[in-house]
Amino acid sequence: MADRKRIAVVVGSTRPSRICGDVAAWTRARLQEGSGLGYGLVDLAEIALPFLDEPVKAAAQQYAHEHTRAWSELVQSYHGFFFVFPQYNWGYPGVLKNALDYLCREWRDRPASLLSYGTRGGGKAAEQFVTVLHGLHMRVLGTHVEAVITDADVDDNGQLRDIEGTLRPNRTLLRKIDEEMTEAVSRQ
Repeated sequence: MADRKRIAVVVGSTRPSRICGDVAAWTRARLQEGSGLGYGLVDLAEIALPFLDEPVKAAAQQYAHEHTRAWSELVQSYHGFFFVFPQYNWGYPGVLKNALDYLCREWRDRPASLLSYGTRGGGKAAEQFVTVLHGLHMRVLGTHVEAVITDADVDDNGQLRDIEGTLRPNRTLLRKIDEEMTEAVSRQ
């Protein structure tokens, strides 16, 4: 299994009361079912990048800080990316934009897809995010997920009551994404 292509499922929110980690873990497990790829979680809360502090633009790859070099190495260790994030005020979380902006060439030609979520699925955030992925010259897959998570789906602490029941409608799209990802990484 060491020769498996690795895909990062990126947890794109760091909010203390977030559900993003649970959504990403559920998604990773669904993507992994029957896949020949190896899906792993990358949690931006654990990466803990400071607000972009590199003195030189990312395209130059002249990283002054160890946290940037470590982030670069981690990103380069993956063959593709699946980003999971909530929609905040019609956009995607700043921590995710920050993580993308730290690097440039490391993202180039890597296949990518996403799962956005919100009370209406997070489509506005997804649209903005896809624009940025194109700017990074990533190979954006044709399929992504906009998961609807309403106030009725969460408890008084803001946590999902029934993650399987809430996200089950997205299983078919996740299977399709795994197929597209498998095809995309086979061309690397």
